[in-house]
Amino acid sequence: MTLIALGINHNTASVDVREAVAFSPEQMAAALREASSGKTLQEVAILSTCNRTEIYANITDDTQGGQKLLGWLSEFHNTPLEALEPCHYVHEGADAARHMMKVASGLDSLVLGEPQILGQMKSAYATANEAGSLKSGLHNAFHQVFSVAKRVRSETAIGENPVSVAYAAVTLAQQIFSDLKNDTALLIGAGETIELVAQHLAKQGLKKIIVANRTLANAARLAEEFGGEAILLAEIPEHLHKADIVISSTASQLPVLGKGAVEAALKRRRHKPIFMVDIAVPRDIEAQVGELDDVYLYTVDDLKEVIDENMRSREQAAEIATEIIEEGVGRYQKELNSLDAVATVKAFRASVDALRETELEKALKLLQSGVEPSDALNQLARNLANKIMHKPTAKLRKAGAEGDFDAINTFQALFELDVGTDTLPATNDSKGQNIDLNSEKP
Repeated sequence: MTLIALGINHNTASVDVREAVAFSPEQMAAALREASSGKTLQEVAILSTCNRTEIYANITDDTQGGQKLLGWLSEFHNTPLEALEPCHYVHEGADAARHMMKVASGLDSLVLGEPQILGQMKSAYATANEAGSLKSGLHNAFHQVFSVAKRVRSETAIGENPVSVAYAAVTLAQQIFSDLKNDTALLIGAGETIELVAQHLAKQGLKKIIVANRTLANAARLAEEFGGEAILLAEIPEHLHKADIVISSTASQLPVLGKGAVEAALKRRRHKPIFMVDIAVPRDIEAQVGELDDVYLYTVDDLKEVIDENMRSREQAAEIATEIIEEGVGRYQKELNSLDAVATVKAFRASVDALRETELEKALKLLQSGVEPSDALNQLARNLANKIMHKPTAKLRKAGAEGDFDAINTFQALFELDVGTDTLPATNDSKGQNIDLNSEKP
């Protein structure tokens, strides 16, 4: 089995493409079951955020698994394969583990070190676990990833400065409105990102916050925390004219704010400008809204320039985080190697146990036939030793004949044999010599 990470993110694809392959919460369980139902992909987890869609899997065919996974992604979302091929990436084995650790630690995010991604990855793990698409391979990989991400957070300053998509949106609002103390913000959604936006706005002394959400109770919870007003999504047109700032981040598959509603609000505002940031993928605000003269509409991609200015303080911490990740990759690889060794040990033990049972049965028959116990025991010991030694001895003779001294030296180290300097050549310079292994034929 080979660990694979396939994805499309903000660095490789535009918002349009990312929208096309985004998984809604309602789709996730069915998608996981479908993806893990084939022979090639037996373990699957999916991470889908506004900036990335990534699929983590253990595959049996490491030469075509990535291509089959991309094909499945294309088919599931009814998106042409040729649209995904130029903007996808695939990592395998240790590289896949390294990539997952970078993602969970925030090193691959649009905002360097942003903390939300770790929670999103944990949710992806929990969802896959609940859907039954995880087995021991991905379980172990995720546990290593979470362990590394925890170290990065606790041992570096990667997350100390408030640099995030939410923070960048508020920073951009400050550049347009010099003083937010006289402004009103309409926040669409009530999730973690919107909550962060509300926190940053409150710190800037914003006059009023209106929270719109599909569930009024969730909107009320967030609005109450910041002394704001809660409304339903359907009530947005009635309140939109009050908003100087609109920031939206929902999980809706369709836009929640259209051009017509914004035009009506602008008329009531007498064309006083509205600043809008659409953080959601798929987009919450129709792209045509940006065509209106008195609207300043920004998407996630537009925030990149603002974010670049705020991320420099985290670059040094990222270097330390990279070292921690490399240590984590090393541990992950060692665990995989140890699992391979465990399988070999089990097979070896089973083989020896089978020989033991066979020879023990022969010895018992000898005793029953009247043979002296000492003779039966000697025969048992001799036969068992010869049978155990037979295959390794044959392999050693072949290694000697072929000059494969690495195999011979490995055998010596494995059984801690001291054969002296006169028995075997010390280097490969002696290839071709005849070797007397001084071992009895079984």
